[in-house]
Amino acid sequence: QVQLVESGGGLVQPGGSLRLSCAASGRISSINAMGWYRQAPGKQRELVAGITSSSMTNYTDSVKGRFTISRDNAKNTVYLQMNSLKPEDTAVYYCNADIRDYVRLRLRNYWGQGTQVTVSS
Repeated sequence: QVQLVESGGGLVQPGGSLRLSCAASGRISSINAMGWYRQAPGKQRELVAGITSSSMTNYTDSVKGRFTISRDNAKNTVYLQMNSLKPEDTAVYYCNADIRDYVRLRLRNYWGQGTQVTVSS
């Protein structure tokens, strides 16, 4: 079955950097839009960054100029480069993607398992 596998989370000091990766696996026909969401304790899940199949990008205002989303279609992977990290960036980060499976060509939305990012001194 199709699934998303994330990596790259961890503990970092304010001003530091992390690079998150999310690879889609399974019998995949194509991947449309992909994105990164985050959810902090007591807060709603929010879209951090999105990228279309043609590599058009969109960011929430709080991360513009600091985060960069990109994708490698040959590897079915989306990345989130996170620079100048702030304590308020602390959250569980989730990968999301619209994927059409190879067998039945069904378009479905998938979520990764989530990876913890903690920014603290």
